[in-house]
Amino acid sequence: MSKAGEDAKFFQRGKIEEFRKELQEAETKDKKFIKRKTALKKIVANITMGNDMSPLFPDVVQCLVTPSLEIKKMVYLFLVSYGRSRPNQVEYVIPAFLEASDCHDRNPLIRALAIRTMSYIPLQAVLEALVDPLRASLRDKDPYVRKTAAICVAKLFFHDAVLVERESFIDMLRDLLADANSTVVSNAVAALMEISERSDKISLKLNFTVANKLVMAMGECSEWGQIYILDSLLSFVPQTCQEAEQLADRIVIRLQHANSAVVLTSIKVLLFLMNYMDNKKVIEFLCRKMGPPLVTLLSSGPEVQYVALRNILLIIQRRPTVLRNDVKVFFCKYNDPIYVKLAKLEIMYRLAREENAKEVLAELQEYATEVDIDFVRKAVRSIGRLAIKVEPASDMAIQVLLELIDNKVSYVLQEAVIVIKDIFRRYPGKYEGILPKLCQNIDVLDEPEAKAAMIWVIGQYAFRIDNSEELLDDLLYSFLEESAEVQLSLLTASVKLFVYKSNSTRAKDLVHKVLKWATEEVDNPDLRDRGFMYWRLLAISPATAGEIVLAEKPPISTDTDRMERGALDQLLLHTGTLASIYHKNPETFIRNARGKALVDSPALNENSRRVLISLPDAYMPGPAPNIPPPPTPSTKPRSTRDTSPDSAGDVSNPASPAVGPPVPHDPYANLESVFGGAYDADVPRPMTDGPGRRGTVVDDEDLLF
Repeated sequence: MSKAGEDAKFFQRGKIEEFRKELQEAETKDKKFIKRKTALKKIVANITMGNDMSPLFPDVVQCLVTPSLEIKKMVYLFLVSYGRSRPNQVEYVIPAFLEASDCHDRNPLIRALAIRTMSYIPLQAVLEALVDPLRASLRDKDPYVRKTAAICVAKLFFHDAVLVERESFIDMLRDLLADANSTVVSNAVAALMEISERSDKISLKLNFTVANKLVMAMGECSEWGQIYILDSLLSFVPQTCQEAEQLADRIVIRLQHANSAVVLTSIKVLLFLMNYMDNKKVIEFLCRKMGPPLVTLLSSGPEVQYVALRNILLIIQRRPTVLRNDVKVFFCKYNDPIYVKLAKLEIMYRLAREENAKEVLAELQEYATEVDIDFVRKAVRSIGRLAIKVEPASDMAIQVLLELIDNKVSYVLQEAVIVIKDIFRRYPGKYEGILPKLCQNIDVLDEPEAKAAMIWVIGQYAFRIDNSEELLDDLLYSFLEESAEVQLSLLTASVKLFVYKSNSTRAKDLVHKVLKWATEEVDNPDLRDRGFMYWRLLAISPATAGEIVLAEKPPISTDTDRMERGALDQLLLHTGTLASIYHKNPETFIRNARGKALVDSPALNENSRRVLISLPDAYMPGPAPNIPPPPTPSTKPRSTRDTSPDSAGDVSNPASPAVGPPVPHDPYANLESVFGGAYDADVPRPMTDGPGRRGTVVDDEDLLF
């Protein structure tokens, strides 16, 4: 074995003839194959540097007969690199060397290396020659060869799916799920999952017996083996609550793993199984168990922290008891990157409630004095959203906002005005005493959203503001140069002012001037149409116009700034993946990706069944009810046409129909991707009651709000 750094001397550009000559000279007087190793190292180094070494194909292949593992590795690397470009010469290599010698070598490393190399060369002749050695390798006595062969089946399937099905390799993979070696089991699971995800005809389904065996095998698997097995458990659909509880009880121990991917995947499986449980004590126990591992992930680097935070943001919406009392963990540190701070800010808001509102508000007030403008804006918005969400905290929030306004920082002032407008709508008539302070700062406002918010306040409370005509007249000077948002606000505010003060000559002049501009000098069709509507209303019946413009509006709430329950259940099936960071289903941004959804079964609890989202038939794996224990591999031979669900880890054509009407597209396709945009978090909506709320039934103990 060469020491580190010794091989650096081989990374020098060489000529083809020189290498060929070295290989020819190594055929004589080279008992320990030192010359041959040196020549091959130079060739591999040149391949790594991007030099074309394919003319040396015949010379390098001759080294394959050398009884040295190190030389065979380099020759196989050469074959993988240039086998596709030399199909005619590869055909002569297969029968002479791979099939006759290496595939039946005494050394299991060489047998596995030969199979793996052949699976890397996507030529039909190689694939056909691979069939018999691969079948023998799947039954090899050495577990290293079997686990390598399992992965080779998946590679072979991608090159020639028909060949794999014809030769019953899928059934042989299924038999490996009962293998005594845990590494072989995990590789078989990985291969079956890869095949089922890329095939429209084959899907992976597990019964309770096989799922239990897979969980028991995880103890001796590598980290990635555990992840593959945990992911495969999503293919198991519990038929009774007891099955879900027993499986969850055996998976909980994986939450203590040091690898963050294992922890997140374990949480994903537990969240999935909770949908098939009715025992609230068991669910609460599992939620308590999930909290500490998630908190531990926040002590990792910023990248892992961000992944954890984006996943936590989904988890706490569905299972708020997981981190109900841990809001302090998400307080921002001075050296956190901005993307981590923004993610923590969103979680702080979602975990805020009456008991911890004071602490959260104090923390947000500190953030509002930071130097990062985006972070400060988000903090001020969060103060307003907290006031709307937690009514007992609204007085404290208003006091904090007034203190921030007194600081006279422009961008803080703009955001404060915006959120105060929303607070006015949430608590009408409660905080009218702060109107004078808002009006004092009207000249500082220069952003369209802040201007529109202030104009709304002036129009809505024109009867309480003595100089409302003067304030509105000043704002109208730049009417034609303003954005459409500000123009629409000015138009509506002018009509409200006229309705409130119909006897004021100045109010009449203002509304006439604005209506004339809106209908004659503005190109925006929305503004023009609204202007005509107001003009007709005022001309026909000013009293009716007043009833319409000043109609009582429903109080707003942040109840709608979370995802729909069914959509949330669907996204949680992708916990720990890229989809959980984007908060989008993978089929919306990854080509040919398969969707996932909860599958109906007798054990599915009523809350999850009400919001069940079904997938198109092509995506639906469908469970098989009452799956009996699997037969042993020796009971009878299996056929690739055997698609009954009565076998262990059944891999078959989807049999069960999708529940409900098929969904033609992903319900999240229009959601934004980062920093809470997927929730319309900064746009409070009207609060409605009854069964019409977003079409879902809300379980207060189950959801965050």
